[in-house]
Amino acid sequence: MRRQRLASIQWQSVRYGMGLSIATVTVAFVCFFALHLVWKDDPQLVRWYSELIQDPRVHLWTVEYLGIELPPEPDWVAQLMAVVVSLPAGALVGLICSYIYGNLLKKRVSVLWEAAMKLGRGMLSYRVPELGVDEIGELGWQLNRLASQWEEQVASLQRLSNHNAALADQLKQAAVTEERQRLARELHDAVSQQLFAIAMTTAALKRLIEKNPQRAAQQIELVEEMAAAAQAEMRALLLHLRPATLQNKTLKEAILELLDELTRKNSMEITWEIEAVAGLPSGIEDHLFRILQESLSNTLRHAKASQIAVKLFTLQDQVRLRVTDDGVGFDPEGEKLTSYGLRSMQERVTEVGGSMEIYSAVGKGTQIEVRIPLMSQTEREG
Repeated sequence: MRRQRLASIQWQSVRYGMGLSIATVTVAFVCFFALHLVWKDDPQLVRWYSELIQDPRVHLWTVEYLGIELPPEPDWVAQLMAVVVSLPAGALVGLICSYIYGNLLKKRVSVLWEAAMKLGRGMLSYRVPELGVDEIGELGWQLNRLASQWEEQVASLQRLSNHNAALADQLKQAAVTEERQRLARELHDAVSQQLFAIAMTTAALKRLIEKNPQRAAQQIELVEEMAAAAQAEMRALLLHLRPATLQNKTLKEAILELLDELTRKNSMEITWEIEAVAGLPSGIEDHLFRILQESLSNTLRHAKASQIAVKLFTLQDQVRLRVTDDGVGFDPEGEKLTSYGLRSMQERVTEVGGSMEIYSAVGKGTQIEVRIPLMSQTEREG
């Protein structure tokens, strides 16, 4: 759905204010003119006006305070001219007043917009400041209430994640069996078929190398490509043979060990910045480690990258994991529907109340960033 361009509240207020001012002065002009038509034929109204200007209090107010001396008889031409002159003056006053009011309204709405953006990015500790007692203030209060409920739900999800981590030992044997079956399927569906294709192509080369050397050279290049693909597939599968849990290591220690091993076994350039995150629940650590494994596995299999950068850090009450490569890239919207790896990563992120963003395009590399809110000890134990 195409997003429409937003109109400025401030300038809308200016337009409405000017329109209202001009309409008010116009109505006043019409009223004065109509009154003149009635007054000129009514001697009683004329006599009332003469008595009014002779009143000492009126004289004091108009002359002493306002510096205006009223004519002894109604000067309707002058009064009508005054109304005409007041038309642009009224418009100017309306412009200034509506601009000021619109600016104040825009600032209050901007506070709500900023709050919505921060909540959408997972900054659940942010609260909207006091915005008054009108509808906008009520909306800010409702946003704060929603953020509190969301924060409680995320804390509940993280408590559930920790509980699941405590049950991990009981499910370890079942998980090992399932992983073996999955790896067996991967080996059969990918590596085994690639090796069979290499064997068949090599057998054909024996007969082709004497009859058609040029064709044989092309087949040799094909064998090299298939061997490289099989090697990348095996490296990706080896990542999944690592323990599913951290085995009494901190998240930083486990990630550094994984990346160091990957550097020794691959020719690509791997860089990293890994921050130690204190007080991170074990359930979240396990999920982050498995997400990193899956991300690196996808890169080795599909990206054809020469560089990978991994970063783990905290920012704005969130722990963030960022994996970037310079590979072939892909269409994130289309890939999300078919990739088992991306679906698995998204499921793990959702289990701990986080969010995952994928930035990629064909030929532009890929960046995956996972953001998980950091809850206090009291909120986790809530």
